[in-house]
Amino acid sequence: MKADVFDKQNNKVGEIELSEKIFNAKWNPDLVHQALMAQMANSRQPLAHAKGRGEVSGGGKKPWRQKGTGRARHGSIRSPIWIGGGVTHGPVKEKKYGKKINKKMKRLAIFSILSKKLNGKEIKIIDKFDAVKKTNEWRKILENLIGLKSSVLLVSAASNNVSKAVGNIKKVNAISPKSLNVYDLINAKNIVLEKEAIEEIEKHYE
Repeated sequence: MKADVFDKQNNKVGEIELSEKIFNAKWNPDLVHQALMAQMANSRQPLAHAKGRGEVSGGGKKPWRQKGTGRARHGSIRSPIWIGGGVTHGPVKEKKYGKKINKKMKRLAIFSILSKKLNGKEIKIIDKFDAVKKTNEWRKILENLIGLKSSVLLVSAASNNVSKAVGNIKKVNAISPKSLNVYDLINAKNIVLEKEAIEEIEKHYE
């Protein structure tokens, strides 16, 4: 299958042959959802943590003797029923939220998204990004290409590091061809691919 190639002024300059395996895959929403949930779960940080009775300070000594005081018996001020004592069944940072998804399923989910966006004309292929380093230059280029009305994901060749240049542009992100992931692809309304980056993608996934 073929796709049009444009320059930075949005003028058609040629065509490129695309891999059927990557850019003509069947849309599979269930698989995409599963891969997305797995990625989000694996990136989750277990920050909430409540100290148990073995972690709070104090409690080395029995508060009072067992019998004869008229008060209830207690062995430690670390007990959960004491103010400042340990928490029972509270959240702990050792909890693991990660989910497993195999490599083949993850790749098929990426292919499914790329194919759907290509069919929906949400992918633009650019001949060459060149060494554009100024944020204002990138803003003008993206306005020419897609109007910058919605989120954009730039996929540049490994030799072109554009992430710093577009870092201050709202709703614009940049990744390398070998870092494609379900979250970034589905979160962006438009995807701009460098021609050289497509070759790297096909080489990486074939």
